[in-house]
Amino acid sequence: MMLKQFLAAALLLLTTCLAPVQAQILPLLDQNPSSLRWYQVRTPHFQVLYPAGFAAQAQLTAQRLEQVYKPVSASLEREPRPLTVILQTQTTIGNGFATVLPRRSEFYTTPPQDPFLTGTLDWLDQLAIHEFRHIVQYDKGLQGITKVAYSLFGNGALSTATIGMPDWFFEGDAVGTETLLTRSGRGRIPNFDISLRANLLAGRRFSYSKAVGGSYRDNVPNHYVLGYFLTTNLKRTIGPAAWSQVLNRYYRFPIYPFSFSNSLRRTAGVRVEDLYARTMSEVDSMWRAQQQGLQLTAATTFSVAADPKIFTQYRYPQYVTDSTVLAVKTGLGDISQLVLLDKQGREKKVFVQGLVNNPEMLSVGGGRACWLEFRYDARWGQRVYSEIRVLDLASGELTHLTRRSRYTTAALSGDGQRLVAVRSDSAYQNRLVVLDARSGQEQRVLPNPDNYLYIQPRWLPDQRTVAAVLLKPGGKTLALIDTETGQTRELLPVANNNLSHPQPGGNFVFYNSPQSGIDNVYAVEISTGQVKQVTSRPLGAYHAAISPDGQRLAFHDFRVEGARVAEMPLEPARWTTAAAAPVTPPAYTDPLLTQEPGLGTIGAVVPDSGTVLPSLAVSRYNRFNHLFNVFSWGLVQSPDGQGVKLGVRSQDLLSTTVAVAGVGFDQTERTGNVFADLSYQGFLPVLDLSVQHGSRRTTGFVDRGAPLDSASTDRWRYTQFTTGVRLPLNFTRSKYLEGLTLGAHYSQQQVRDYDLRSRRLSEVGFGGSLHIVQYSLSYYHQLLQSRRDVGPRWGQNLSAVWRTTPFGVGLQGQQWAVQGNLYFPGVLKHHSLRLRGGYQYHDQSQYQFSSLIAYPRGQSYVSFDKLQTGSIEYRLPVADTHWTLGRWLYIQRIKAGGFLDVATGQRRLETDQGLRNFRSNYTTAGLDVTFVFNPMRLRTPLEVGVRSIYNLRTGQWEVQPLVLDIGF
Repeated sequence: MMLKQFLAAALLLLTTCLAPVQAQILPLLDQNPSSLRWYQVRTPHFQVLYPAGFAAQAQLTAQRLEQVYKPVSASLEREPRPLTVILQTQTTIGNGFATVLPRRSEFYTTPPQDPFLTGTLDWLDQLAIHEFRHIVQYDKGLQGITKVAYSLFGNGALSTATIGMPDWFFEGDAVGTETLLTRSGRGRIPNFDISLRANLLAGRRFSYSKAVGGSYRDNVPNHYVLGYFLTTNLKRTIGPAAWSQVLNRYYRFPIYPFSFSNSLRRTAGVRVEDLYARTMSEVDSMWRAQQQGLQLTAATTFSVAADPKIFTQYRYPQYVTDSTVLAVKTGLGDISQLVLLDKQGREKKVFVQGLVNNPEMLSVGGGRACWLEFRYDARWGQRVYSEIRVLDLASGELTHLTRRSRYTTAALSGDGQRLVAVRSDSAYQNRLVVLDARSGQEQRVLPNPDNYLYIQPRWLPDQRTVAAVLLKPGGKTLALIDTETGQTRELLPVANNNLSHPQPGGNFVFYNSPQSGIDNVYAVEISTGQVKQVTSRPLGAYHAAISPDGQRLAFHDFRVEGARVAEMPLEPARWTTAAAAPVTPPAYTDPLLTQEPGLGTIGAVVPDSGTVLPSLAVSRYNRFNHLFNVFSWGLVQSPDGQGVKLGVRSQDLLSTTVAVAGVGFDQTERTGNVFADLSYQGFLPVLDLSVQHGSRRTTGFVDRGAPLDSASTDRWRYTQFTTGVRLPLNFTRSKYLEGLTLGAHYSQQQVRDYDLRSRRLSEVGFGGSLHIVQYSLSYYHQLLQSRRDVGPRWGQNLSAVWRTTPFGVGLQGQQWAVQGNLYFPGVLKHHSLRLRGGYQYHDQSQYQFSSLIAYPRGQSYVSFDKLQTGSIEYRLPVADTHWTLGRWLYIQRIKAGGFLDVATGQRRLETDQGLRNFRSNYTTAGLDVTFVFNPMRLRTPLEVGVRSIYNLRTGQWEVQPLVLDIGF
């Protein structure tokens, strides 16, 4: 699901070589608590790993995977090799991914409350189909030259071969598969394509380059949406196996520009841009036809302060008074924040939120607002909590109501005294819980013997009953639940109708439904069960809220410039009788229902997950018995292009152990080495180990005076051993990202056969050995950024390092340094100002360490005993462009920055007059201009440009190429 992660891993595979005698610190991975016990079940095609307490769902998931194995593989005409699926139960984030680095799929098992992600499907069922389809896409590559590359270099080559494939294919094809093989899927959910629909109906048909690359101004639908329609259009045109044919041609020889588009042309007679144009014309006509005959309901929009040229959303309104609403404001230029809107057109920022979980569940009651935020465990990245935040709207006081909790949704009662929440535990059990809104204590946990999923509960005015959507095996229903007795009354029949956002009001419960083909607000009368359609909007109306006086209804109305809060009178006499919801919601994939080969074995609806099936054998999975899992091997190029390495890479399936080992060759010195790096990350501290042995070669002058014309070359051997610990800690709990990493490493380097008369201070040479202990601290505290921000608007970070040789053997030296950065807002909204300062002390009488602090840009580094540095930098966006250069280049943005760097160094040197102190001052100033662009229509952008530097000490100008981001 996350191609950027795949590409980052592929880059890591290709760039392992550092300096010949420098240990490599391997990257940190997200971990589960070390105390977690793991088990496994196997089927003919799957190994499912799961933690203790998840046995029942692991059995069902394994059997579901086996059931969908052939249907999901059918249209790509490739049945994959056996696969390991890891069930991650410690997080409250609902997600999943598939990768080949190493080859596995991971399901984050907490079911999300987002109705536009799962529809009427069980969460694990949807993941089984969607993520396994990605594995089919990868294994389709085991043919032609890609198969040869895989044999030579492992999964790294297989991943690299996919770089030329647009990620809209990966995700769009998977969405199309989940839509075809189930009763729901995102292709049957109108909210899924609402952005594309809005753009086309407003006459905004973007170029293909912009549709792939995105924009800093406009709302460009993501690659899931784009890919769903493009992949489906081709299948509707030439058959369900169309992409199998395209991939056959692509994977046989993928290594040339636009190879994917050329494979498409040779298969279907169209290039990707032709497919895009054809698809957009078809769905534009389809949606314009849908608009004909709509009888729209009138509504008044709350005025906002947002620039209409920049996509900005105001969603999830909640009345505070009869004339004011609280809404969540987000957009390309804004991080998530609560704003107060009134009918006089005023907008007031109330609070900036942190890492929000399910913003749809914003609720207001008793003068207080409530929502949920993710809270990461300090050490274990796979353990993520979901905690309730309560804000007093009058005083601005924020209460962290719960800690280390797993609530996926919460809502305040009208008087603000109680909360109703859904708690989803690590065993996939869902409970409706009533809490005290002042203390956070659970007052009542309602029974749920059938483990139905409660979605978005809200209180009725009686402060006792809640309305909630229930997901059952047969679909969704809307129900009233008595929180005192647990008695449930269903207001609507269970159906394949994607109900959401219930909101009680008077004798009605309002809710969202797509049953007309467009998401709108409906109301069911509690006393009679009659259903009425309340709104009829052109794109979609969501999240109904009732004013305190019961006279008006607010909702957010989607528009091309972003959702806006709208309001209408609450007049039941004007509501129309709702048409019956279709048994299966329509989808763009519907013409393929009679052709899709997978439907012959699975049917149109995934069977009930509660079906009783024979139990699979369970065995313990001991992570220490599976620490090494080699997934890539072969040639690895160094980052500087001066050396190559042949090696293997390993990462175990639970991501506790990362290792790389092999042989290297330095092209400059023409010397070789062997190396091995290992990082075990399953304990509280990360354990690092690195060993390297090889030879070095250097040339130096042996003259005792001028002229220097006598050079001597020597080759010597070295052995370096490094070991140590790191402790990465994540303290994020608000709008600021915050973390601390502590480290301590010991490094020994032994040199033999060094015969030069003199040595560079930066080399061990005839000193024989060097024993270093390094202590490090790194801290950051930084405000979340919007897409349009060029840098942090507020933040601080600090790094401190101490290197010493405490054992009294070998060469002696000492170095310590501190450097800090302060970030401030610039003159305009998305500008950023950075102040940086550093100090370094260095005892280099016997050995010279590398610098630990930033040096003035454009100035060659000189090592000093004492070094003070400072810098001021201002960064700003210049223009947000949509420039294209044929098929080769799409430029999204131009940015600029100016800087002034200073340094003062002091060093004590031996002279004819004895020891003397020397001081040097350096100042450089410069201007950066960079371009954010997408080459060859890849979605991942790069940022490159030029830097001009003026050296105030020498009076010289210098222009350098500048690479700030290579997209990984």
